[in-house]
Amino acid sequence: MIAMASRIGLELLRKWALSLCCATASAAFPAAVSAQEAYPSRTITFVCAFSAGASMDTIVRFLADRIRPMAKQTIVVENRPGAQGAIATEYTLRAKPDGHTIFVNAATQIAANDSLLKSPPANTRTGLKIVATISRQAFVIAVDATTPYRSLGELTEALKPKGAKASYAAYTIAGTIVGALYREATGLQTVEVSYRSGAQTLNDMRSGVLDFGIYDPALAMTQERAGRLRILAIVSSERMQTTPDVPTLSELGIPVDLTGWFAAIVPAATPAPIAEEIGRWFNAAVAQEETRSFLLGAGSDPWSLPADEAQKAYLAAFDKYRQAVQAARIVPQ
Repeated sequence: MIAMASRIGLELLRKWALSLCCATASAAFPAAVSAQEAYPSRTITFVCAFSAGASMDTIVRFLADRIRPMAKQTIVVENRPGAQGAIATEYTLRAKPDGHTIFVNAATQIAANDSLLKSPPANTRTGLKIVATISRQAFVIAVDATTPYRSLGELTEALKPKGAKASYAAYTIAGTIVGALYREATGLQTVEVSYRSGAQTLNDMRSGVLDFGIYDPALAMTQERAGRLRILAIVSSERMQTTPDVPTLSELGIPVDLTGWFAAIVPAATPAPIAEEIGRWFNAAVAQEETRSFLLGAGSDPWSLPADEAQKAYLAAFDKYRQAVQAARIVPQ
């Protein structure tokens, strides 16, 4: 059962899809860039789908600081949170494709949003171009550190007799999908409680209102280091560098791999020379030891793919998440 708040989130996604489909024609911009105009010629905007101060926002701002000297231009971070990243996605799709608007986000989040729409806008697939990958990260299942649960198996056994009185926190589309897959695999009746951010769940976790939560690794690792959360499992097919001692759901008999990955994304019509230049900036930044250390500390494994392979991975993610939604018995709206 998906909580009412989750249904509200899906309604926002439906409205976003409708407005995006209607606006596609009017949102198009000419792709040509004057041959005389050097790139970049003005301030660059990094679009962030999260609120200022959120764990993922810190990654976007860190990268802006690393890339600013390479671009030799001012880089500003523009936060456009809401509708599980759909607002920031739409903003990027409508942006002039001249390289001065760069969406730094989980490409997999775009695919996850698409999977929950019965009639998604086609240009979420075709209207965006991946110019560089940044890192991989996987959501985790965590409990409050004061609970007695030391493994996912112990948590599962404790939740079975509670039936629908048990509850868990989710604050992203991926969290909703993971929670439903976990319920399906274990036969639990646990109810999802939807939140706007992971930070908002912590008081309810501590008070016992929630039995567990599905968290992004940056928040979960920070809270585990502070002694507030205990990570029981990671939602990937292989263990991550950031959490080498945490077992994967696949290891625990639940074959779920929804490893997400962050990327630099531009409108598809962005000229190739500009897209390649942006890709060089991000690849150079990710290769720096300071960046790699920062990403690992933020729960992300540094990850670089050639741009053409990254684009293929982006398109493949749409089918992957659509299949996950079907397996979780979530009905697209």
